[in-house]
Parts: sequence; C-alpha cells; structure tokens
Amino acid sequence: MSSAPPNPNNNPTAASAGGAGGSSPTFSPLYQQIKALITQSLQSGEWKPGELIPSEVELANRFKVSQGTVRKAIDELAAENLVMRKQGKGTFVSTHHEARAHFRFLRLMPDEGVPHYPESKFIEVKRTRAPADVARLLDLKSGDAVIFIKRVQSFDAVPTIVEELWLPGLTFKGLTAERLEEYKGPMYGLFESEFGTRMIRATEKIRAVCASDGDAALLHIAANTPLLASERVSFTYGDKPVELRRGLYLTESHHYHNELN
Repeated sequence: MSSAPPNPNNNPTAASAGGAGGSSPTFSPLYQQIKALITQSLQSGEWKPGELIPSEVELANRFKVSQGTVRKAIDELAAENLVMRKQGKGTFVSTHHEARAHFRFLRLMPDEGVPHYPESKFIEVKRTRAPADVARLLDLKSGDAVIFIKRVQSFDAVPTIVEELWLPGLTFKGLTAERLEEYKGPMYGLFESEFGTRMIRATEKIRAVCASDGDAALLHIAANTPLLASERVSFTYGDKPVELRRGLYLTESHHYHNELN
C-alpha cells in the first residue's frame, strides 16, 4: 500500500494537515488514520468484495499500532457497511451480492409478507449526453456521455416502481441492454463485479407526486394516482457520485421503510 503507516512515536491524536498559508493543523484520532488507510486498501482493490481481510493482529503489526486501535477502526467500517464481521470466520469486504445488502438501498417494503427483490423489465437503455441537471448531480460536464436506463420493477407480477437511472458513461463503458437483461442478480452486484464500482452511501429526496399519463400506463393505474417520488444520488469510495436514480413508487400495498439511528 502506498501510504506510510502512522508513526507511533508521534502524538497519537494529531495528524498535521499541512497546506499553504500557515493554515491551522487538523487533528485526527489514530484509529481514524488507520480507518483511512484500510479504506484506501479497499478502494485500491487490495481486498476484493467478499474477501477476507487480514486479522486485527496482522493489521496492528502492519500499521505498528495496538490491536484495540485497529478494532475501533474496523468497528466504524462495519457500521458504515464497508466490511462485515462473521462470527468465528473473521472480517470480510462487504459485497452487494450478500442477501442482506439487497435491501440497503431498496427501501420499499410490503405491507404484508416477507420483503423480496422485485423483477425488472427494461423499457429503454441508451448512451446519451448528460442534461445539465444530471451532470451537476453526477459531477460531470453538461454533455458528457452517460448511460440512461428506464425500467419497471414488479412485485409478484404487479408493476410497482418506475425508475430512471443515469450512470457516468466512462465508468460504465460497455454496459448494454443485453447484459442488463441477462443478469439476474441485483443491479448493484453487476456494477460491483463487472465495473469495479461499489455503492458506499446515498443521499435521497422524497416527495409526493401524481402519476403522469405515461407513468400511469406503465404501472397500470389511473392518471393522477398519488405516487411517492424519490431522487437518489449514490456514491462510491472518495465520495464520488456514480449513479442518479429517480423512482416513482406505488404505495397501495407497499411503504417506504427507513431506520433512524
């Protein structure tokens, strides 16, 4: 790994920020520095999604810090779903192929029955130029290449979600309608496995809207039926936006579920 490990002889609670103009130093606990170094290894692909990472003892020796410091760093990484602990087996890099990961970003839950992943029908997949609003949210230039995907997702054969996705064309070069159709797992699993892009976190806006004629036809409902509209930007390592997703949710038998900590 390119970054040098912290020097334990230094003040363990301070990491000088440097910077021009004599700016004040910033202070970072030692475990946060170790967390950053582990994250760099995750980002660089030193440990792949689903792989076992070195033990706390091995990492403590690598970074020349205490095992407790490493444990605290991994605690935070686990809380952020970047790694996952498995009792008696060790700590693994989180992956979108894990069953529990499927519902981290899918927040629509059935009013009755067991939550399950919807089936997708792709309406449109094309490579196009980013409109100004899309470019701004994806940190691109207006007119940059993007991939546009429109699909309908159904639960038990009932159309429930209409989604429009915008992806940076350079990051997802080679993504085609045929590949999306033949892939049967969660879309984020495809992005992770074939494009090396893992969704780390997302921001989301939600509001109530009325169904347009076109969306109503796709959902087999009357025009102006109330829907829940979401706009979500998903980020990968380094807080880089890599997906804009706009969804319309029919909530006749589903609800939006979130847990606040």
